[in-house]
Amino acid sequence: MNSVPPLRKAVFLDRDGTINEECDYLFRIEDCRFIPGVAEAIRRFNDAGFMVIVVTNQSGVARGFYGVDDIVDLHTWMSEQLAAGGARIDAWYYCPHHPEYGDITDCDCRKPFPGMLLQAAAEHGIDLASSWMVGDKLADIEAGIAAGCRPLLVRTGYGARHEAKVSPDVVVVDTLLDAADYILSNIQV
Repeated sequence: MNSVPPLRKAVFLDRDGTINEECDYLFRIEDCRFIPGVAEAIRRFNDAGFMVIVVTNQSGVARGFYGVDDIVDLHTWMSEQLAAGGARIDAWYYCPHHPEYGDITDCDCRKPFPGMLLQAAAEHGIDLASSWMVGDKLADIEAGIAAGCRPLLVRTGYGARHEAKVSPDVVVVDTLLDAADYILSNIQV
């Protein structure tokens, strides 16, 4: 008799403004600065059994500012730095497209579309209804809702500016560490 493994729960994280300080078109390691408490928050998600998956729009590729190899190198370095703090990113997904630049101007992966989250769910056996999307922009919140996740806005990055634009039922906290506190105290068993 074949048994199907249970679906997993995940915390999807935006990158810029949520994990690292907002930096226009970040691709150079030397420009990356982690927001305080990020490694601890991710480690707490890991310890609670959540997969941690980063989903990030990277239109700098379509605009010709940097290439895919630059993104991969930065994500590898970020993973190493977080691992040194006991935190693990299980997967990185990025959308290199932009609606006005490049060869592909119409995609379903660029947030606010849920394509990256849906792809990750299919590839990793994730129960989206038991998962969260954490980000600092309205597009992050909309992608999470469209995928069927519970959304959470952080005030870091652009979050404070986007707070007034989100629905009153969207949870808003100051930082990713505060998001970990909220999510881990509201786990539905």
